[in-house]
Amino acid sequence: MTPRLSVIVPFFDVAEYIGDCLESLRRQTLRELEVILVDDGSRDGSTAIAERCCAADPRFRIVRQENQGLGPARNTGAREAAGEYLTFVDSDDVVPAHAYEAMVGSLDRSGSSLAAGGARRFDGSFGVWESWLHRVPFARDRRACHVLDFPPLALDRMVWNKVFRRSFWDEFGYAFPAIRYEDYPVTLRAHLDAVTVDCLSAPVYYWRERDGGGSITQRRYEYANLRDRVASAELVLAVVDERAPELRTQVHRHFAQIDLITLVEAFGAAAGPDTTELAALGARLAGRLDGRVIAGLSPLDRLHHHALRTGDVELLRRLARFREAADPARPPRAVRRALPPWAYELRYPELDGPRRLGRLASRALYLHTTVTGVDWQDGDLAVTGTAEIRHLRMDERAAVRVTLQCGNAPGTPLPVTRSIAVDSHGERSRCGFAVRIPGPVLARLATGRPAHLHVEVTHGRVRRRGVLRHLRAGNAETAAGGWISGTGWLQPYAGPDGRLLLRHERDPGRLTSASIRDGLLVLAGRLPPDAGGRLHLSGRWGGPRPLPCEVRPAAGGAAFTVRLPLSRLHADRAPDDPVTGLTLWPIEITRSGRPLLATGLHETVGCLHDGRLYTVGRGAEGRAVLAERPPRLLVDEAVLRDDRTVAAGGRLWVPADGITVVWRGTGPTRGTPDLACTVSTGGGRWSAVTAWRDFLAHSAGDGEWTLFAQPADGIAYPVVVDGFLAGRSAVTLRAGRVELVLRPLADRLQVEVHEEAAGGAAP
Repeated sequence: MTPRLSVIVPFFDVAEYIGDCLESLRRQTLRELEVILVDDGSRDGSTAIAERCCAADPRFRIVRQENQGLGPARNTGAREAAGEYLTFVDSDDVVPAHAYEAMVGSLDRSGSSLAAGGARRFDGSFGVWESWLHRVPFARDRRACHVLDFPPLALDRMVWNKVFRRSFWDEFGYAFPAIRYEDYPVTLRAHLDAVTVDCLSAPVYYWRERDGGGSITQRRYEYANLRDRVASAELVLAVVDERAPELRTQVHRHFAQIDLITLVEAFGAAAGPDTTELAALGARLAGRLDGRVIAGLSPLDRLHHHALRTGDVELLRRLARFREAADPARPPRAVRRALPPWAYELRYPELDGPRRLGRLASRALYLHTTVTGVDWQDGDLAVTGTAEIRHLRMDERAAVRVTLQCGNAPGTPLPVTRSIAVDSHGERSRCGFAVRIPGPVLARLATGRPAHLHVEVTHGRVRRRGVLRHLRAGNAETAAGGWISGTGWLQPYAGPDGRLLLRHERDPGRLTSASIRDGLLVLAGRLPPDAGGRLHLSGRWGGPRPLPCEVRPAAGGAAFTVRLPLSRLHADRAPDDPVTGLTLWPIEITRSGRPLLATGLHETVGCLHDGRLYTVGRGAEGRAVLAERPPRLLVDEAVLRDDRTVAAGGRLWVPADGITVVWRGTGPTRGTPDLACTVSTGGGRWSAVTAWRDFLAHSAGDGEWTLFAQPADGIAYPVVVDGFLAGRSAVTLRAGRVELVLRPLADRLQVEVHEEAAGGAAP
């Protein structure tokens, strides 16, 4: 029988990783598949692992060839494939169990030429994080779309997060070139040739970052790697010129902001003949990019292009050193020219490039806001954040106005309190603000139409307006809702475009109590009058799973009770996240699809059952969420104590023996030795204590640290943060010119260190 899907897996010397990859394919819920393993001349134990898999599962088979590289190996696998659909997997990565069922099912329903989905990155030291390359193209589901209608798809460079209709693949005769970075020329052509494309927001692929740095992307500064990268870019640019000039700006900007920067950074280690060859390579790609696109970039990006285009090796070396030592996302302040033309410009004294490249377009002076905290204070909603005009220093002369807006109704001006905070340049300035929205004002907001905050910042003759957006991870993203009247609930949440939204609901469905004992889940609460007496679990994959809901009449709605044996929860299924083993089930009202709010819960409840940890708590937007994962340390308390220590702790769901808890450097502190914690247990709880001076001593300037657990017989993982702790505001300690922030996030507990630069204090 013809398989629904052919999965092509080339491999070469990946014995350390291929077992995990093949196991993730074996566990796919789409059973009608074949897996073609292309042995590209592997010299280690990879072949033996692949042969054992083939012997155990007849859907797997091996094709052997002399080493030719990833592109030719994929072509070999495609020629051998017999499936109705076709996909490709790199042998060091893993695929979620439901990914292919979801993508093939989407194609069956839509008739599209291909389906693609989001991706996440992972490694053995830092866990799982979002792939920024896939964040915008796959921010939400889009059925039957096209790259010419949705240009961000032009940045979808990889082939492994896609399923292709085989007839479509054969019709256009796709083949991978025999170079590294072989994906992009094929995927862009496929996007252009497709009738339509299905986009899935769920992560369908987990992309490994090897701890030893052995992958193609991790050897990015090697000359041979860069040569193939430029060759791939040239193939893509040729396709754009010939087939899709309307994508020219999008693709040329992407190469200028990604690939040119990689070429610049390579000059940090280049020497001798490599320098000449590298300079010629950089000039080759820079010369292909549209000058009109380059003119619209930031001054630093224009300087990168100028240095490569002119082959200025000395400037390129200074740029490489600058990028290694500084954060390019934090440029210097804009300076207004003393003579006409009256323009603002940026100057990088350590780089000394042409002055004309430092000029700022008016659009570069844009409104930049963040939301750092959303809290309830005596029935009022307090919002804190930052507001600034990018590149200008906020001081007493700048003015900030905030207005509460709901639909077309007149806005409500809110009193603003200004404060010193860390701005987008990493400096302390008078960009901080706080507003307090009275409960009676919130109660008058219309239901069914979210409200937002409008911000206006004036600095001299420059005025910028916009919505308050960019919710900081942690409290701002997972803020608690609150009752603003007898039946009215106000829920803060993040909108699709990142703005802070406030939703007023009347008689929402709500969870008032939850317990898990002896393998039995018991939920109780109230349903709104129009709920129809039904609840379901809404997983990331597949349809809703009904809950056995006992309903009885009550004033203003209905009371419900759910009694569910945990053994009925996906006993034979793989977890949604193949790396962390986590599966989340938000609880929803069946008729309306609205979430059940965790209004009556004040702490997460949980239990161990059949070797898994089950918890019921509060998730994003105040949702009641059931979670299943392997036993993990859970942190539900984190404080900066008077004895100048950082203390974290929680329920002890794992054996106390053999677990080490450390603070691991992330972000700017990545690669720094771990900070040890003093761990103690007792009364079913654990705690980990670290002196705050250790964070300051090991953070050069800015620092970032995440709490990790290291089991004796497993890989390290970020300690799981309780949903109620994630909704609390960050705690800040000032010590001279240094600020230490303890910030609970949805997926980790973090300590940030900010050191005020000399002369960086606010006026």
